Amino acid sequence: MVANGAGDPVKGPQSSCSPLGVDNINPKVTNAQYAVRGEIVIRAKELEDKLHNGEKLPFDKILYCNIGNPQQLGQHPVTFYRQVLALCDYPELLENEQAKAIFPPDVIARAKKYLAAIPGGTGAYSDSRGAMVLRKDIAKGIEERDGYPCDPDNLFLTDGASQGVHAMMRMLLRDENDAILTPIPQYPLYSATLTMYGGMLLPYYLHEETGWSLDINELRSQTYKARSEGKNVRALVVINPGNPTGQILSYENQVDVVKFCKEEGIVLLADEVYQANIYRPDKTFTSFKKVLCDLKETEVTVASMMSISKGFYGECGRRGGYTELVNVNSDVQAEFYKLASINLCSNLNGQICMALVMNPPKEGEPSFELYSQERTELLASLKRRAVKLHKTLSSLQGVTCTEPEGALYAMPHIRLPQGAIEAAKKIGKAADFFYCMQLLEETGIVTVPGSGFKQEEGTYHFRTTFLVPEKETDEVAERLTKFHNSFLAKYGEPEQ
Repeated sequence: MVANGAGDPVKGPQSSCSPLGVDNINPKVTNAQYAVRGEIVIRAKELEDKLHNGEKLPFDKILYCNIGNPQQLGQHPVTFYRQVLALCDYPELLENEQAKAIFPPDVIARAKKYLAAIPGGTGAYSDSRGAMVLRKDIAKGIEERDGYPCDPDNLFLTDGASQGVHAMMRMLLRDENDAILTPIPQYPLYSATLTMYGGMLLPYYLHEETGWSLDINELRSQTYKARSEGKNVRALVVINPGNPTGQILSYENQVDVVKFCKEEGIVLLADEVYQANIYRPDKTFTSFKKVLCDLKETEVTVASMMSISKGFYGECGRRGGYTELVNVNSDVQAEFYKLASINLCSNLNGQICMALVMNPPKEGEPSFELYSQERTELLASLKRRAVKLHKTLSSLQGVTCTEPEGALYAMPHIRLPQGAIEAAKKIGKAADFFYCMQLLEETGIVTVPGSGFKQEEGTYHFRTTFLVPEKETDEVAERLTKFHNSFLAKYGEPEQ
């Protein structure tokens, strides 16, 4: 109630809806989609609850193949990381004689080094960019990787690589006319952030028939078309190794990308979180920072994102990452710093883990042998699982699958029967969503439909990880094969 001029109470405007409802919150939030944890995962949680309550289903457990979350599926953490983190979280152990017998000397030395330079330890705020001692260790790792200097002041430590993507979108997107070149298929973080910050997703299609390759001519045609329609093409997203596609760019292709960005005056957003996940012996990872330095290129701006969530370490829940800004002037860097300061700082455990990932034990140090053994075994196991999954998918009728070269995923192309396409239409869903939901209901396997990543019109895909424990991969292959055959028996032969 409010008072009118005569002092009488007057009813204020009434709303028939809740003061906070889906019809009155920011529509950019409701319009944003994130299929990796969408409707299928919600249903998977419901089925999981049923299993826990003793209900009988066609399977005995849910297998989450929808997201790159290795430790959820039983992957063992890297010992060196956990030991250093344990000491940083509970420094009293450093004075315990029994603990000194458990923790190797280099673990103790690393924890002491970090704690001495981080006032208050892991429970206190750090510099908004991240603790300098940790940024220096990350810079050292980048220098060793690329063979070129890295200035710690160009590094911003983040709660996972996603936070760096959000920050760059905030910086780049001014209105709906600003466009970001984004690979299709894409990781839906990009489509979601573009929707939330009011920009335009400008697609460039990766070519599946040539191993999800990137075509510079497509970048040019999409850029020129967008500009003719009054759009401002601000940046190019490149995910290397690819997500969800698993391809690795050649050095020559990367050079072409850098030259394109220079010619067109656009920023390069380099999503490089899978750089440790390389499975083909004839393939290697090269950072875009190195390509820039090799070319002595000072006019192309690059924001490179890295994370502790992927690789062979899979420390997803710790939310650690960094963004390195290359060829960014000091005024813009100050604005990026301001954005980081609004969030105060990223979490200290994630910062520490990022430093450990980029600066692990070296040969000759006490922890090196175990660290090297764990790294070798984890990567070898991932490769074996990738090979087995690819073989299974490629054997299915109507399915073709590009061999995963890197990352943690396979993205098979499925040719669906017309009967399934019609059944999906009746419930208002994409046909690949229909396939993935049926797969979940009958097998407990959680995947992501290709429509959640966007895909070429008229094609159907799904993305699956190969993170299921190695001892269970045969069971997954059997469940998937049995389901696919029964699906075709029910809905007909796949379309050619």
